Order: sequence, then structure tokens, then C-alpha cells
Amino acid sequence: MKVTVHDSISAIASEDWDALAGASYPFLSHAFLELAEQTGSVSQDAGWSPRHLALEDDGRLRAAMPLYEKSHSWGEFVFDWAWAHAYERAGLDYYPKLVSAVPFTPAPSTRILLADNNDVEAARVLIAAATQLASDSRCSSVHFLFPEEREVALFEECGLLIRKDCQFHWHNHEYASFDDFLATFTSAKRKKARRDRRRVFEQGIRFRRLRGAELDADTWSSVYALIARTFTMRGSLPYFNQAFFEGLSARLPDNVLVIQAELDAQPVAAAVFFESATTLYGRYWGSDGHFDALHFETCYYQGIDYCIETGKQLFEPGTQGEHKISRGFSPATTWSAHWLAHPEFADAIGRYLDAEGRHIDRYMETVDQHTPYKDEG
Repeated sequence: MKVTVHDSISAIASEDWDALAGASYPFLSHAFLELAEQTGSVSQDAGWSPRHLALEDDGRLRAAMPLYEKSHSWGEFVFDWAWAHAYERAGLDYYPKLVSAVPFTPAPSTRILLADNNDVEAARVLIAAATQLASDSRCSSVHFLFPEEREVALFEECGLLIRKDCQFHWHNHEYASFDDFLATFTSAKRKKARRDRRRVFEQGIRFRRLRGAELDADTWSSVYALIARTFTMRGSLPYFNQAFFEGLSARLPDNVLVIQAELDAQPVAAAVFFESATTLYGRYWGSDGHFDALHFETCYYQGIDYCIETGKQLFEPGTQGEHKISRGFSPATTWSAHWLAHPEFADAIGRYLDAEGRHIDRYMETVDQHTPYKDEG
């Protein structure tokens, strides 16, 4: 077996990578990762230097890992700023660090791509290779962000620290329609949801769904302007540039969906989604002004409508946002795994993660009591 480090995803054949990645996660595809690099959204200048690992066995790609050397912690959604500040106060460098993740994409997916999902040996080799690369590159740490739950036990067995967090996901219980879904709510919550939706349509707003092949350069320019405006109002720029979004139509036309809100046939808001056969992933949102309840309708209710109509079983709308609870999303555990070269910091962070994990458990139990669903007990 031989592990090689690649500074570009293009150095790994797309058919070999995708044979390992499968079709379950569109953003883990070779096309998504390559597009991010080719458009400069992911680059050394952006603070994301590719260090992808490939494990070959007798000339065959047996396993692979998306991996980046980072000079900051932006775009990760697993917040370690306090760790970085602690290193700085101690006179140590926290950056660079290694991160195994899909850039700017807080969705659980496999971090160790295997030809055989039961190939524990190959998985262990790649984890060891990542930590060795960190040592050789004088990186402070290695972080596996949003791995699949089935990978967590292996990370822990390999000596990594495990971190627990929470998102809010929607599950399709074979609903026949949106009204069928709302019928599972208590009366008060059902009335509120219907009132939210009614407010949007009373403003004269209508919606249009656009699949990847329908999104030409002009349409992407309009959508991107809405996204950029919303990012700018929050004090930052979009992580992905317009060229990346335009490239999606050619590279991943069947995995991209834009739901566009229109007033008098003119776009006033848009949400960008990715989709697999079973799951819808909410990602980017933008609008050109304030419209009552429009964010909830475009990003959540329209997505639920789409899942029900297309038979998707899961809707992951992104990170944070307790406002999702009252709209039918339930708490779901997410994970990350961490290796730190400095033993004293590793011990201190390990104790912190134990306490944080207990807090997350209590938090999830509390918010689960506030979902809008009827008490079936």
C-alpha cells in the first residue's frame, strides 16, 4: 500500500474518486471539489490548500480522503476559535492545521472514502497518514468535520477526540402532501405555519423551481447578486464565487436546485439547494429586501414541499437556527474528530469536549420538547 498527497483533486482520476465517493453526497463528488479549486474558491490564497490523500494498493485506488491545509478557521462551521486563541495566548501557533471536510459545506458525509466500506485497515492507514502529514508539515492539528456517524467509533479508537454538536433536520414520514405533514402539528403550530405561508402569498410573491440545466449565466448572475447582497449585509463575502455557481449547471445539473421567489415576475429572493436521490440540502440564501416570512417560506417550506413531491426522505437545511424547530425540523446529532499534536492542549480540550457533549445532550433534550408535533403518547 502507498499513500500519496495531492495538491489538487485533479491529480486523482475522477472516475476513481467517484467510484469511492458514490452518489449519496453530491458535494463529495470529484466535480464539486474540482470546481471549487478551478474557480479559486478553494486555494492557497483563500486559505484552503488541498492536501488530498490517496491510498493505492497494487495500482488500484483503495481509499481516499479530502484534506486541506488551513491558515484560518473560516468556512468550517465547527468552531475552534477559542482553541486558536488559547494557543496564541500560550505563544504557540495554531495555524496551519489540517482539515478533512467539504469546504463551506456543513453536511455529514464520509471523510474516508473506501472501495470496501468494511476496509478498516485502509481507513486506519489514512488516519495515520493524515496525522503524520500534520507532524511533517508542522501543523498543530487534524480535524475531521461532519463525518458520518459510523466513522466516529473508528476515529475514537485511533485516539482522536470526539466532539458532538447539533443541527436540525426534517424527516419525511411518507407524507402525501404539505397539509398531510401539517396535520401532525398541534392546532396552534399548524395555524402559525399556515399564517406564515399566507403572508408570503398575500404580498404577491410566487415561486419558481430551476434545475441545474435551466440555470444559464444570466440567471446565475441574478441569483448570485441576491446571495452576495445578503452576505455583504452580514459583513462578509460569499465563500463560493459566481464562477463556481455557473459551473454547477454544467458539472452537476441533476444535483442542483434553485427556488426563486418572484414579485411581478422579477426575482426578489432565491435559495440554492443540492440534492441526492434521498436527501435535500439547503445551502445559500439571498434577497433584495425585507419581505414578511419570505426566508422561512423559501428556505424551509418550499424545500419541504419539494421533498414531499419528489419522495426525498431527509431535508438538511444547514447549521444553527432554533427557528427551524417550530417549522417541523428536529434535533440531529453531528460529529467531528480532532487530533492535536500538543499533548497538554489535547488533554485540556478533551476535558472541555466531555463537558460540552453533556451540554449538547441536555440542549437536544430540551429543544426536542418544543417541536410542533402532537404528543402521540
